[in-house]
Amino acid sequence: RGSGFGRWLGCRTDGRTDAMTAALEAMVVEPAGESALLQLRGVTKTYLMGEITVQAVRGVDLDVQEGDYLAIIGPSGSGKSTLMHIIGCLDIPTTGTYTLAGIDVAGMGELQLAQVRNRRIGFVFQAFNLLPGMSALRNVELPLMYAGVSRADRRARAVRALERVGLGDRIDHKPNELSGGQQQRVSVARALVTEPDLILADEPTGNLDSASTKEILGLFRELHDSGRTIVLITHEHDVADQASRVVAMRDGQAEVIR
Repeated sequence: RGSGFGRWLGCRTDGRTDAMTAALEAMVVEPAGESALLQLRGVTKTYLMGEITVQAVRGVDLDVQEGDYLAIIGPSGSGKSTLMHIIGCLDIPTTGTYTLAGIDVAGMGELQLAQVRNRRIGFVFQAFNLLPGMSALRNVELPLMYAGVSRADRRARAVRALERVGLGDRIDHKPNELSGGQQQRVSVARALVTEPDLILADEPTGNLDSASTKEILGLFRELHDSGRTIVLITHEHDVADQASRVVAMRDGQAEVIR
């Protein structure tokens, strides 16, 4: 199953990668609509907490088109984190359908979900999730390592990704040698290095000061302007205002704000 990092980076399947890739390609369905990247229909998520049933997500319908910049906003307990886990293929719906890049992912098993995460989604987290003993370059290489990319190719691609976020002169620095904003830029470079269909950012400015927050949001805007599809999860209205579209979560339900 790999490490905790392997869970969201996309763990290798030790000889079964080709078979798994073929299986995923066989699951491709017609896109949800013109240029649609992901579509959720009637998605629910229910948890059992002892004898209590908690419905964290209640019948969410959501479309994200290629090139969208969508913010999902809501207070703690609103269901936005659960919805983020479903969109990021870290969890599956209890009921409803979810297609990502034409792939029906709602009923997938753990290994299939790991493959989709590695090939289709770039993650940016509030806590950066960088390995402290590794350089910026090695941290950015990680998704490619799990995908089985050759050493020379993954180094070249990681250098390009770091240059893209303005850290070409920091490739050998470890996380503790970088500022918070620079660490988050490394995280963004890691999200970009696999050329994913979707960048999924979970509270990406939550651990940053105001100056670094402005820099990271500016970087997301640049990425969006270059055609990247971004879904950003936040509880901060000023952060959500940077997105082109906003969906508010409350009591497990989603409402389009703009």
